[in-house]
Amino acid sequence: MSDESETPALPEYAERVLEVAEMIPPGRVMTYGDVAEWLEEGGPRQVGRVMALYGGGAPWWRVVRSDGVLLPGHEPRALGHYRAEGTPLRTASRQSGTHVPRLDMKRARWDGAAAGGGSAQAHTTHT
Repeated sequence: MSDESETPALPEYAERVLEVAEMIPPGRVMTYGDVAEWLEEGGPRQVGRVMALYGGGAPWWRVVRSDGVLLPGHEPRALGHYRAEGTPLRTASRQSGTHVPRLDMKRARWDGAAAGGGSAQAHTTHT
């Protein structure tokens, strides 16, 4: 009989996604697609699902949408992390109808090159 207090094992793919999230330096971000490319497995939706289900203990604010929009429903918490880490931000445009800034993806995006492994060259081709 198993102990009910045991936490179910984290799926291997989820472990790998969370490891990449942990590698991202403070003040930098990777998109969901960047993480999938780094792992050479899955795609942005799979990475997003892992972050939604298991990412609470990881630096979830460093794995982001490619358009730089902050995670809906978590903007204040994410913004606090970005400001504390010095992550480059852009002020909200008047057309956006919101006062919440976006990430400055050109300056904040990390290609993972310093960490080695993965397909770092693929990360530099994104706009």
